[in-house]
Amino acid sequence: MFGIIMFLFSSCVNNAPEVTADAPLTVTPVEVTGVTDSAMNDYIDISAVSAYLEKSFVKANINGYVEKANIKLGQQVGRGQLLFSLITKEARSIGNTVNKLDPNFKFSGVSVISADGMGIVVQVNHQKGDYVQDGEAMATISNRNSLVFLLDLPYELNQIISGNQNLNVILPDGVELSGMVSGTMPAVDSLAQTQRYIIKVNAKKDIPEGLIAKVRLTKSAHPKARILPKSAILSNEIEDEFWVMKLINDSTAIKVIVEKGIEGAGSVEILKPIFSKTDRIIKTGNYGLADTAKVKIQKKP
Repeated sequence: MFGIIMFLFSSCVNNAPEVTADAPLTVTPVEVTGVTDSAMNDYIDISAVSAYLEKSFVKANINGYVEKANIKLGQQVGRGQLLFSLITKEARSIGNTVNKLDPNFKFSGVSVISADGMGIVVQVNHQKGDYVQDGEAMATISNRNSLVFLLDLPYELNQIISGNQNLNVILPDGVELSGMVSGTMPAVDSLAQTQRYIIKVNAKKDIPEGLIAKVRLTKSAHPKARILPKSAILSNEIEDEFWVMKLINDSTAIKVIVEKGIEGAGSVEILKPIFSKTDRIIKTGNYGLADTAKVKIQKKP
């Protein structure tokens, strides 16, 4: 009986799994970066609407019929260009008869209307054959050089406009126009509490009236901001805590809480702590890393 027990015990010992060393820790491949000093601006984008301040109205100079209309919507016209030809009702009925009686009289009863200046036709009210009265508006021409953007600025931001006399106007298609504040209206909208500013732009192409663009106003300038790439900044789910993973040696990264400043297109200003330019911060491979993580630096090809 004792022999059987010893045999079974010996078999269990022989079949027991061998005790191995602890499994190696996970090593995450990462890429690192460092802080750099660069100028950054804290700005705000506010909508503005395009408008032509100068519009001229083409008016009839007699009572009569439109004999010719050399004008159409969207047409660019020059100073002195013929737009309309008008003929009186009497001239239409008796003009040919008078000329037959006396060819030297050369009676026509036709009056021409020409453009007073250069511009774009934005409205046409009458066409050939229409009857018009003296002084009646026949068309509207916008002066293309009078293009501006109207910015309705909340009054609480009026202090920053003095530092933004030269600014950028960003169109919906991404085109940026340089502009400057050329005037302001001496009144505030009682409901919206906004004050209207007139922004003159240098446009190399025709811009339609009523186009909504963005005007970028600088709130504050940081000429020597200490920045990191956005990919290096991690946060919790509610984004009330931010941190980076900093290398303390070639294979270990620790979690460091940071305080952010302003943000740019792909970078973030770091206010605290003050990193040195020799500090190595993980920019890729940092997501999900625990504090005091094992990492392996990937060399750039």
